[in-house]
Amino acid sequence: MTERPAGRGSYHHGALPEALVGVAFELLDEVGQEQVTMREVARRAGVSAGAPFRHFADRRALLTAVADRVLADFEAWQRAEVAAATEAAVAGAGEGAAGSAGDRRAVLRALGLGFVRYAVRHPHRFALVRSRVFAPAPQPELRERLSGIDRAYTEVIVADQAAGLLRPGDPELVGFAGQALVYGLAQMILDGYLPAEKAEEVAAQVLDTFGRGIANPR
Repeated sequence: MTERPAGRGSYHHGALPEALVGVAFELLDEVGQEQVTMREVARRAGVSAGAPFRHFADRRALLTAVADRVLADFEAWQRAEVAAATEAAVAGAGEGAAGSAGDRRAVLRALGLGFVRYAVRHPHRFALVRSRVFAPAPQPELRERLSGIDRAYTEVIVADQAAGLLRPGDPELVGFAGQALVYGLAQMILDGYLPAEKAEEVAAQVLDTFGRGIANPR
């Protein structure tokens, strides 16, 4: 059998890995990682059952590639959240000192709330990343992507500390505390501990409380 799909057009050899990851990504959203199998991905892509193994050693390798795709999508999501928060902060600054002061931590707040929103809107993606990243041995294939996300977050903290908006301290520790907070919030919401209809409101209030705690009082 060839790698020619039925109903999705044809893939040349170099394009098939990306296509398989795309199909697996869609399947993940539908049914969760436990039901993402090589056979089902091949069937949906319209290729032979053995075709995925020419590009991915096993199911684990395919799911790792999907996790990398999720992290890339998460990065884009966070950039959009930050852009929206920055625009709101600029608008607020035009309303006077009170509005400006209220929006000084808009970017960090947007990053935290963006994490929670993404996890709640895409629970299967969150579960996949959790199993690959928040684990005793994070997978090395994701290290570059994760390092970029962590670096961007730390840069925001360092910049705010330099501007006097945040208390002095180890920026990596501040970042870790923030990450632990939003991870816990997201998991509590997904577990049903926090009522879904009030989850985002509560998350925003918790993040604001954390923000006041690390802010540099003036």
